[in-house]
Amino acid sequence: MTSQPKSYLTREEYLEQERKAEYKSEYHAGEVFALAGARRNHNLIVSTMNRLLGNQLADRECNVYVSDLRVRIPGADAYVYPDVVVCCGEEQFEDEQQDVLLNPVVIVEVLSDSTEAYDRGRKFQIYQQIESLREYILVSQNSHRIEQFVRQGEKDWVYTDHHDSEDKVILASVGCELGLDEVYAKVK
Repeated sequence: MTSQPKSYLTREEYLEQERKAEYKSEYHAGEVFALAGARRNHNLIVSTMNRLLGNQLADRECNVYVSDLRVRIPGADAYVYPDVVVCCGEEQFEDEQQDVLLNPVVIVEVLSDSTEAYDRGRKFQIYQQIESLREYILVSQNSHRIEQFVRQGEKDWVYTDHHDSEDKVILASVGCELGLDEVYAKVK
């Protein structure tokens, strides 16, 4: 028995297919990976982060997007769907469709059992290639814990672990503050 050969798509083929698809898929160097649906806690955290950040950025030149806006990482030949993205200043999109963002400042990923290793490893490596990215936030849905990576220079990232209910995550790049007690207010 032989294995099925992999079928690779060009970026153009992926975007054409993805823009018509009922379900989201990510693209990595020609391969396409379907995304699974999210559970209650994941959705609560994403919607809370969107609300908290959106309220703080309401009268600034920043926008908050949740999981339906693709981000392109040219250096990694990838298109991904972060859980939450903050973009400030003039937004740059790949084309006139304005569904592929090129210059996020903050990316938030809510960790699940199936994605945690990828979000911490390969996906973070990919995200580091985005020049505009200043902060990468990992939010656990299984415990009250937010991990923050802040870019220092071109290649260095400073790590901070927030796990006390009174902790505040300061997103200096966008001038926002997230209290753990607020983020996890309705999470069981």
